Amino acid sequence: MARKGRPRKTSERPKARAPKTRSAASDPSPPETRQKATGFGFVALLSFLAGMTDAIGYLRAGDFLSFMSGNTTRLAIAIGEARGDAVLRLGAILAVFVAGNAAGVVVVRQTGERQWPLLMVVTLVTSGVAAFAGANSSPFSLLPLVFAMGMLNAAVDNVAGHPVGLTYVTGALSRFGKGLGRFLCGERKPGFLVQMFPWVGMLAGAVTGVLLLHAFDEAAIWGIGGLALVLTAISLAIPRRWMWTSFGLGKPGA
Repeated sequence: MARKGRPRKTSERPKARAPKTRSAASDPSPPETRQKATGFGFVALLSFLAGMTDAIGYLRAGDFLSFMSGNTTRLAIAIGEARGDAVLRLGAILAVFVAGNAAGVVVVRQTGERQWPLLMVVTLVTSGVAAFAGANSSPFSLLPLVFAMGMLNAAVDNVAGHPVGLTYVTGALSRFGKGLGRFLCGERKPGFLVQMFPWVGMLAGAVTGVLLLHAFDEAAIWGIGGLALVLTAISLAIPRRWMWTSFGLGKPGA
């Protein structure tokens, strides 16, 4: 009888397993990370501009130019004390700020969801105030700055889904505090930390505004227009396809 031969050894080696890859949702690509960093950095700069404007306006005219919560409380006090001049002035500031917000949205929508046209208008308005307000500016002469700060809020809707405010920080501090509370309760989501960008920006801007005013007096307003111009140039350099992730403007992937 013929022997059964042993099975031949094959030289084929088992195929190596392909390395596991993370999904795009759990592992953001470097470009997306850069877009988010750009958004949060730009938010800090815009809030810096708002803080600087608010400090200069308050020290020069005694009114907030971007902090409408404070002006609302002051309006209520003026109504309660029947001070008609203060009611008229503060009511005008609130109305102009709301109008500036509406105008900002219109400008952004009509210019293809870009920031630079909006920031250019802010630059022109603030520079005009610096040129014509004069040394003894009244609160009414600074109303264009209030309008510009209202417009500024349309420059950013959100950053990567995180809502942010530019010319006010009450909401930012509230969202930070609630996020901190959830973190202490075991929800390990550090997203609330991004709310510090506008707060730090506004604080630093306000300090800078005080220093500029002490150093240059009424000429400090030129610093507002100069910074707005710098931000316009930065916005021009940001790729259009980044607008959605960085600022919540335009359509995703456009």
